[in-house]
Amino acid sequence: MSLAQCGDTVKVHITGWVENGTDFVGLRDTDPLEFTLGQGEVMPNFENAVIGMEVGETKTITLPPDDAYGERHEDLIVSVKKSDFPESVIPVIGEQLRVRLEGSDPIEMTVMDISEDTIILDGNHPLAGYSFTYTIQLVAIK
Repeated sequence: MSLAQCGDTVKVHITGWVENGTDFVGLRDTDPLEFTLGQGEVMPNFENAVIGMEVGETKTITLPPDDAYGERHEDLIVSVKKSDFPESVIPVIGEQLRVRLEGSDPIEMTVMDISEDTIILDGNHPLAGYSFTYTIQLVAIK
């Protein structure tokens, strides 16, 4: 039986959990995820786990925050005066906005809180700071 290697296009069923046990992805009852090993289409440690697997094999891996979506950075949480927003922008809690902070390129930020005068924005990825556990089943090597 052949083993998955760099350059192979593979199909996998995956189920993933955040460290608190919340199921965040479940692709067992849908079409498998297809990607080519070595192309950087998925997280490097996820890809490395698939390399060397054979069709039908199942593997469970845990990725710490640094190997997933990174640690949370408090300096990416900012308070912005409402008056600094264009009048055409009406922020909503949970909404993602593309924001240019002074001296930076535009980044995606999530509206975390809105008060009478200020808006709290978070530039961290929503899944930053969490470890993830994935169960991977290799379905096919193309």
